[in-house]
Amino acid sequence: MAKMTTAERKRLPKKDFGLPGKVDKHGENKAGRGAYPMPDKKHAAVAKSYAAKEEAAGKLSKSAEAKIDAKADRVLDEGRKKKAPAVKVERSRRTM
Repeated sequence: MAKMTTAERKRLPKKDFGLPGKVDKHGENKAGRGAYPMPDKKHAAVAKSYAAKEEAAGKLSKSAEAKIDAKADRVLDEGRKKKAPAVKVERSRRTM
């Protein structure tokens, strides 16, 4: 698992979390700044995997998992060059 110190986690901006304002059922901020930190691709992959496990165990809602997956996909796709779509070329048949 990707390691992060408490100090590093506290310095992360809210935008770097899969669930930036996670609160418990009493409305208290349960996870400090947020849950599922994703400052880089390694953390995004771990967050996506962990969220799937938590949803399967019934500890995370389907919609929360979808939010985490969407954020992780954005982080994982950052920096990748977009490929041009493949063009299918049909050959014409010559008749003689």
